[in-house]
Amino acid sequence: MQKIFPENTLTENDDWLYEITPKRKLIDLNFKEIWRYRDLLILFVKRDIVTVYKQTILGPLWYFIQPLFTSIIFTLVFNNIASIPTGNVPSFLFNLTGITAWNYFNQCLSGTSNTFTANAGIFGKVYFPRLIMPLKTVISNLFKFGIQLLILIIFYFYFLFNGAELSPNSNLILFPVYVLMMALLGLGAGMTISALTTKYRDLTVLVGFATTLLMYISAVPYPLSEVSEKMPDWAWLVKYNPLTQIIEGFRYMVLDTGTFTWPGFLYTLGVSIVLFLIGLIIFNRTEKNFIDTV
Repeated sequence: MQKIFPENTLTENDDWLYEITPKRKLIDLNFKEIWRYRDLLILFVKRDIVTVYKQTILGPLWYFIQPLFTSIIFTLVFNNIASIPTGNVPSFLFNLTGITAWNYFNQCLSGTSNTFTANAGIFGKVYFPRLIMPLKTVISNLFKFGIQLLILIIFYFYFLFNGAELSPNSNLILFPVYVLMMALLGLGAGMTISALTTKYRDLTVLVGFATTLLMYISAVPYPLSEVSEKMPDWAWLVKYNPLTQIIEGFRYMVLDTGTFTWPGFLYTLGVSIVLFLIGLIIFNRTEKNFIDTV
């Protein structure tokens, strides 16, 4: 047990600011303590945003290049060569919408999946709520998501003014919920993987190509309806993937195309919350003794 004393005092007779103890609840999400360290959280978020492309030649342009080039390649391969239809929606815009949503989840997952191994040095020297690290990843990636969303809006109006039949629908009010679900899924899976990689380093290699494979079964470069029509025996694999529901729902509210059902929405929301809680439990249990195994 570690005791934290007020500044410039070292006697045990004085009141403690707070007490750090190994005994914690099963689900421990201490908002009060995180709020107390909000300045540190903001500092980490600023560092992530400023330094991520600091020593690169193109710098912040990478925020634009990655989704644009990926959308172009998907359009060439899946829509032009494989002839996968996207209805009345331009293929490029269809792919850009899916990739914008996918990128936020992917960046949250990959950014939090190495929390313990990447921060073992600072975790071993000073105490602060360990949950600050995955939280700062989710918040800083929100900034990148906002930039990529701006690109999507620009191309949306470009195609709209060029005669494309586009219109968002009333589901647009669910936009914050979809962002929250992507963050919870990324956090939950990321914290779980981060805890497991303290013992099984193979997972760090697995995460890289597993997320790529996951993208192809999340209906990012094709509509869910195509899978149901051409591969009905395997459609369940895509349909019950919560990320598919998010990608399809995201396209539905922005482009008014795709599949949306309330049972599918509630199913995805439930899976997101459960996965986050599982990740939080495993993360809290691991932070007690991970320094002995890293």
